[in-house]
Amino acid sequence: MRKIIPLFILLFIITVAKAQDRVINPGVPFLLVAADARAAGMADIGVATSADAFSQQWNPAKYAFATDAQGFSISYTPYLTDLVNDISLGQVTYYQKLNEKSAFAGSLRYFGLGEIELRETGDPNETPRLVSPNEFAIDGSYSLKLSEKFSMAVAGRFINSNLKVASDNNDASSASTFAVDVAGFYQSEELAYNEFNGRWRAGFNIQNLGPKISYDNDDFNNNFIPANLKIGTGFDFILDDYNKVAVNVEFNKLLVPTPQDPDLNGDGTVTSEERNQNNDNYRSIGWTSGVFKSFGDAPDGFGEEVKEVTYAVGAEYLYQDSFAMRLGYFHESPLKGARQFFSLGAGFKYNVVKVDVSYLFSASKVKNPLENTLRFSLTFNFGEKYDEY
Repeated sequence: MRKIIPLFILLFIITVAKAQDRVINPGVPFLLVAADARAAGMADIGVATSADAFSQQWNPAKYAFATDAQGFSISYTPYLTDLVNDISLGQVTYYQKLNEKSAFAGSLRYFGLGEIELRETGDPNETPRLVSPNEFAIDGSYSLKLSEKFSMAVAGRFINSNLKVASDNNDASSASTFAVDVAGFYQSEELAYNEFNGRWRAGFNIQNLGPKISYDNDDFNNNFIPANLKIGTGFDFILDDYNKVAVNVEFNKLLVPTPQDPDLNGDGTVTSEERNQNNDNYRSIGWTSGVFKSFGDAPDGFGEEVKEVTYAVGAEYLYQDSFAMRLGYFHESPLKGARQFFSLGAGFKYNVVKVDVSYLFSASKVKNPLENTLRFSLTFNFGEKYDEY
């Protein structure tokens, strides 16, 4: 669809809307959007859930515990559907187990902002210039079981952002960078309790560790990429041979420095010079030092650091591993972005094909760009079967 999008709307698409000056807004935020409907149905939970084809985004160490030799998935997520109909996030993923202890995987994630009309004036008769901004990331990972119950993985990622619009004063060259992930996953044996069996899971993923992204190769015109730490745990209630309920909780912390108070001299008034100097100070922070700063740089101390941690709880009911119902809740502090939502999801499996869908309900006064959006994922699993132990 052709459309005219003012600059402020474009900026809203690219970054999370600010509630105050100290909201952390890294570049290429599409890396943080849940691309698959299974995780989205549980409020963006995936670091400690059971292994599936979508594990590349959440925790690639889970691939070592996959029970299918190979898997291929396709996911589609419409974006800002209340405004436009051609902005979307798509992802394809493939994994293959090399043996009972190791696996590799690759994925492509593409975020397209549709076709945008640009006009120099407000004249409706002016012939517009059409641009199609987009961003993408290409991933590869390798996972290995270090014991029967624990695995680790490393992943590499190439990131490209093509959002810059050419003008008479500059070109439209894209920006790119790279990042790495380090992940771990624990899965217990099936344990016998009084009235049911159970299995514990836990996982972590340190994601998107890499240099900042810049369109002009300028140290003072750059953005941190969304490095983040995911930690989660879960428990499977195995009620009988047909019914299973999995409950999960997950925490996430951006490993990006907190913007500082722009009132540099403390007189209660922020001048344009102070704001510019504050922005320059922030952009001069290196990405490695920024990771360590992120744990203790909030101006209001530990209380504000805690507010930078998001949490999500989710549950999944499985019947014969062929039908699933899911729900979840996600919470972010109102002072740090105010994303709060409930989610519902379902999954259906027939032979080697699995279909997942999810839907999001905002619980915040701040509108969610994925509100009223139905997400779809399609998975194909094939090859020989592996036992979990």
